[in-house]
Amino acid sequence: MPDIRRFLEADRDDVADICLKTGNGGADATGMHGSDELLADIFALPYVDFEPDLTFVVDTGERVEGYVVATADTQGFVDRYRRDWLPGFERKYSSLEPSNILEMGLNPERMMIEELDEYPAHLHIDLLPSMQGKGAGRRLIRALLAELRGRGVPGVHLGVSPSNTNARAFYQRLGFRPLPSDGGGGSLLGIRSDAVV
Repeated sequence: MPDIRRFLEADRDDVADICLKTGNGGADATGMHGSDELLADIFALPYVDFEPDLTFVVDTGERVEGYVVATADTQGFVDRYRRDWLPGFERKYSSLEPSNILEMGLNPERMMIEELDEYPAHLHIDLLPSMQGKGAGRRLIRALLAELRGRGVPGVHLGVSPSNTNARAFYQRLGFRPLPSDGGGGSLLGIRSDAVV
């Protein structure tokens, strides 16, 4: 059984690669966004740089094949992203054509949801197909919730693409529920940190 452990700096390239290889609704997004580094620079690497102690990985002994990244404080993360990450991000991607994904990277305030008092943390989780359906995702979420609970963080939220039906089913099985500000679309989900998953 693969090991669930805390992130090490040596895992950084694997995390970025997994983000790309799962970035198209769970499928490979290579070649889709003008730069194969873009997705990780939005959805993974700021987290491992700012809060590496809230990143857990699936280690098979040969490489990392899955991860969960998170922030305990979405408001603080947005502030830091704007101050410390966005200037370099804007320089790096200044020549890219405008796109929805690029706009997400340029607009960290999109992370500010109405339910931050109850669900101040947020996460991103990705598993390579080789690790899906084997319990690794549940174990990653369990490790993260334990860490958040120990810090007194009451809940965590995430966004999921409406088209990613496998991910939506996974979150539902774990106990994630739609948040009111989602408006019934089922793409904004939350779970309490004391949930049993």
